[in-house]
Amino acid sequence: MTEPRPESVDETYSDSASDDDTVAARQVSGATSKTLGDAIKYGAVGGLVATLSMTVFRIPTSKSLPPTAEFWATFVESGDPEEYPVVAIALHLLYGVVNGVLFALLTPGSDDSTEIAETKGALLGTVFGSVLSIFGTRVVLDELLETNPDRDERLVFHISHVVYGLTLGTWVGSRFGNGQ
Repeated sequence: MTEPRPESVDETYSDSASDDDTVAARQVSGATSKTLGDAIKYGAVGGLVATLSMTVFRIPTSKSLPPTAEFWATFVESGDPEEYPVVAIALHLLYGVVNGVLFALLTPGSDDSTEIAETKGALLGTVFGSVLSIFGTRVVLDELLETNPDRDERLVFHISHVVYGLTLGTWVGSRFGNGQ
């Protein structure tokens, strides 16, 4: 049995929302702007979800571990990057979570509908993921690690960052739209 909706709740309320209490509390109070705590929480979770999505895309299409394995083998330990798969994935997840928080802090809250906020988030996320990808290839791979991935590896690298950005932007946007 569902509880009756308060009269001040707008009509975008959904009984099937993933976080009913948060949705109802925000709509009853009229709160649509994000707080620092919200940005950190949703950015961290969004970053984790986006990194997992990126990794699921990357693993079957890539010939190597994420560049964090090369980073670890170069600057922390010595040896072959393939010796550090667990560390590589853990660092990659950490990197994704931190960048998810950064994205959520940098993007504005929205008084738009959830659908518009998700669209804006997806677009901004795509730009963010692309910037991370360009930084990753130019600074991390080319300069810091002095690697030269082949064309196929670079393509997978760039596309996987677009997957990350789309996922992250949609996740964060859905949390700050007027329907949330």
